[in-house]
Amino acid sequence: MITFLRGKVTDALPTQVTLDVNGVGYDVLIPLSSFDKLPAPGRDVLLLTHLAIREDAHVLYGFMTAAERDMFRLLINTVSGIGPKIALNVLSGMNVTALRGAVANGDVKSLSQISGVGKKTAERIVVELKDKIGSARAWEASSAQRALSESDQKINDAVLALVALGFKQAEAHEAIRATQVLLGSQAAVEDLVRAALKKGAA
Repeated sequence: MITFLRGKVTDALPTQVTLDVNGVGYDVLIPLSSFDKLPAPGRDVLLLTHLAIREDAHVLYGFMTAAERDMFRLLINTVSGIGPKIALNVLSGMNVTALRGAVANGDVKSLSQISGVGKKTAERIVVELKDKIGSARAWEASSAQRALSESDQKINDAVLALVALGFKQAEAHEAIRATQVLLGSQAAVEDLVRAALKKGAA
């Protein structure tokens, strides 16, 4: 099982990235949510992966965060009628936090607007994932708790981006925590990374 790949981005499209891993090129299918977080071509990146073995091919799916990969696996292993292609569409049309909220609140309408997901598939997603993700009451915790969760996710994404750019894990954590104090918890991942790089270059 290939659980992750670390290498240079040689080419990137909204649905696929090619990585050079020690001279071997890997084509990896990705959701838009991961494409938005990819570094520029020529830069190093760490992609968490899922390997799907078919009769005619071995297909790698890649994700920039563990939350994306976990949700992808939950969709293909739990929801009947959903394979890797539709699961990627779901993650391209809605981020993990919004998807969890839609399932918890039974928001079939929002889910059915995702490309490739009709009303019946959206209903299956809600019914078959509800118990896995938790009830709406459990999901709708205090706004402070939700803000903390989103803030932690931003930090994780920003740290991963710095590690892909050559930072050590500990240095990346320290740099992102420091920039978040300066910019505030509402700062976007891109702003946190940009500020950390500027501070490092100063």
